[in-house]
Amino acid sequence: MGNDFPRSRRVADQIQRELAELIRDEVRDPRVRSVTVSEVDVTRDFSHANVYVTGLGQSEADSRLMAEVLNGAAGFLRKQLSRRLRLRTVPALHFHYDPVFNQGARLNELIDRAVSDDDDRQRDPD
Repeated sequence: MGNDFPRSRRVADQIQRELAELIRDEVRDPRVRSVTVSEVDVTRDFSHANVYVTGLGQSEADSRLMAEVLNGAAGFLRKQLSRRLRLRTVPALHFHYDPVFNQGARLNELIDRAVSDDDDRQRDPD
């Protein structure tokens, strides 16, 4: 029987929770606001972590800029993580823009528009 929840997944989940809190409470840059840490992938040797973020209610350009700003603060965030996590080495953090939330919002908008158009057609049969 395989390991259903490997250590790397548990570490990634813990890093995700801690980073969300750290970014919210410790990062003072005005370009970083309403951050959602959607996923963290940790390499098998725990040397690197890819952190996927998006800014809620922000444009794609602003969210990409926010990811760049967080990459600039990666050293600070890594040091703060080392104080909170009980790991021998804390992975180097690499922040990436995650378009999933914006794509979801766009799909919801398209669905709402299609439902509205359908309702209009049913009310006004030509």
